[in-house]
Amino acid sequence: MDDFAAAASSMQAAPDGTDMCPPFLATLPVTSVGISTLGDPLGSATVCASDALAERIDEIQLDLGEGPCWEALSTRRPVLEADLVTTTGARWPAALDELLRAGARAVFSFPMHIGTIPVGAVDLSVGEERFLTPGQVRGARALTEVAARRVLRDALAAAVGDGSADPEPGRYSRREVHQATGMAAAQLGISVEDALLVLRAHAFATERTVRDVAADLIARRLDLAWPDGSEIQGDA
Repeated sequence: MDDFAAAASSMQAAPDGTDMCPPFLATLPVTSVGISTLGDPLGSATVCASDALAERIDEIQLDLGEGPCWEALSTRRPVLEADLVTTTGARWPAALDELLRAGARAVFSFPMHIGTIPVGAVDLSVGEERFLTPGQVRGARALTEVAARRVLRDALAAAVGDGSADPEPGRYSRREVHQATGMAAAQLGISVEDALLVLRAHAFATERTVRDVAADLIARRLDLAWPDGSEIQGDA
């Protein structure tokens, strides 16, 4: 059994809730791993991140709604960017700038699907130019297939819970973003989809994260219904 097969078998047999990032780090020449769900039906959220860079890469793409993970999911093919410095900006221009600013140099995104169900993506990254061999790409895809099954299984298990308790939001929770999106939709009289775009645009314009903007909206420090989207001062 080769290293990838052993890592996939270990990941498959691990107890629920086990961090899925280490098998990727142990078998591939990358330093950061992030796994996230994207769009419908599971929503967009970070499942796990190996370090601060991986967490930031996920946050950038979830905030902007663009980037290599979204491209991988939509095309159902890995996105292999060995050097972001030479990557064309036409595909995801805002995300590219932010990824480089965060310190990412090479990013490899692998889509997670179960049949026709889109689950999310695995992002592998490193702070310098890096190439993956064909064998490493095959191995990463095999690990991603296992990760997809585990993510979907965990999501279904959470969905069929008894609902008797409202669990505490996890480290990567974007619950505030969902709440703020609903508030913005009500304030502006627009759809939830358009309200999320407004939140993303405000975050981008003010060089903040969507989660930070959402927290201000929920705390009534920000009113997007104001003509300039100004932050509320004092007790106003």
